[in-house]
Amino acid sequence: MLHISRKTEIEILADALRSFPDECCGFMFGTENGEERTISEIQIVNNAKVGDKRRRFEITPFDYMKAEQYAEANNLLLLGVYHSHPNHPSVPSEHDRVVAQPYFSYLIIAVRENEFVSLQSWRLNDDFQFDEEQIAREAEISIK
Repeated sequence: MLHISRKTEIEILADALRSFPDECCGFMFGTENGEERTISEIQIVNNAKVGDKRRRFEITPFDYMKAEQYAEANNLLLLGVYHSHPNHPSVPSEHDRVVAQPYFSYLIIAVRENEFVSLQSWRLNDDFQFDEEQIAREAEISIK
């Protein structure tokens, strides 16, 4: 189960809308207690993809290193990555699966014509396929 505070969800959705029609991306930090994860902070990252940012995102190794340092310095866990799917569903693409790392939660935000559509989280299973991760949200919100 992935718990997301209303404040954090608003920050993620705002990044997705601000980046539209390109994909946004960023890191998610928080705590973990067994299968329960709580996202308390995010770090917005520049989509470093060269070329079509409407269909792909890329995070540099330097940004990953900075995120790991931030987590350690703030006694948090780097729990995953979020990104948006402009004009596409909030389900992972084959490319998303191939580049995914075990352990991370992958939060995908669907945005259609600059409006929030859906939010889903995914984790790799032992067969390196995505399983949907249940999200506990503080409140349903609407951002346009």
